[in-house]
Amino acid sequence: MSPRAGLTTGAVVDLALKIVDQAGPDALTLAKVAERAKVAAPSLYKHVKNLADLRRLIDLRVVQEMAETLTQAATGREGADAVRAVADAYRDYLRRHPHRTGALTTAPDESDTELSKATHAVAEVVFAVLRPYGFDHAQAVHATRCLRAAVHGFAGLEASGGFGRPEDVDQSFEVLKTMLVQGLTTYSEQEKK
Repeated sequence: MSPRAGLTTGAVVDLALKIVDQAGPDALTLAKVAERAKVAAPSLYKHVKNLADLRRLIDLRVVQEMAETLTQAATGREGADAVRAVADAYRDYLRRHPHRTGALTTAPDESDTELSKATHAVAEVVFAVLRPYGFDHAQAVHATRCLRAAVHGFAGLEASGGFGRPEDVDQSFEVLKTMLVQGLTTYSEQEKK
């Protein structure tokens, strides 16, 4: 194999994500990425330091994609409609990419400014969605954590086949969204007292 003209860091991440999407994060190796890129494995070191660096770049890409996905879903909506749209978008992303759930679960090392910035961008979308509820900063953080835990938890369970009962899973998600909207409204009213 010889170096491939035009191979970039972004292209390496694209190839790695294809492996993750097809076989899960544990299947990712530099050798597999090199094989897909049709290059010798050492050629990858021009684009990534090592496997840990590649995994970090994957996390960054996934978090950036999620921020964009949620932004698009929330644009032009507010209140309950925005909460439902963001929940749907988050779930839909993980339904399309079930092996990417891990990239969205760990808070980045604060010294990793690029990944921290991307993670904060996701939170900022949710903070904006929650603004009409009148939360102060701490309340918005609590509400965001709860919203994330509920939707990510549901999507993660769904992706791993965790819902075995015959009742319609889509209907269950509609119930979850209703509970979230009602819960946010109740939390907002209680905090204003």
